[in-house]
Amino acid sequence: MTTPPELQAIAERQLCGLVNGLAQRIAEHVRERAATLGLTASQATALREMSGPMTMRELAERMSCEPSNTTFVVDKLEKQSLIERHPHPTDRRAKQLVLTAGGVALRERLLALLAVDSPLSGLAPDEQRVLRGLLERAAIRP
Repeated sequence: MTTPPELQAIAERQLCGLVNGLAQRIAEHVRERAATLGLTASQATALREMSGPMTMRELAERMSCEPSNTTFVVDKLEKQSLIERHPHPTDRRAKQLVLTAGGVALRERLLALLAVDSPLSGLAPDEQRVLRGLLERAAIRP
């Protein structure tokens, strides 16, 4: 039995509302935790995503924003001595972003703060894996 289009549209609207609500809760959580460290949400997101050396373009992709926006955030983090730009080892045209020792320490503090009362912490690890898989499937364009 197929679902009538009207009911399907209602179900999709409700699901989109839930996903949007979760995204808003996560964004608020990041903003609150970032503020305790004297960071903006964008700076916290950049630090969270800096799991190792990467180019500006790679960081922009991880942050889901334009490289020009990432440049602004990285400039601020560089002024705070949290990130350095180094020559890329294989691409003379690119710079590689690297966390300083202070950046690594602040990132660790940030990750610890983000783990406390996270909007996803109510889900068991298996439930988080299932949710991740479903969201990845939904996000991939056919």
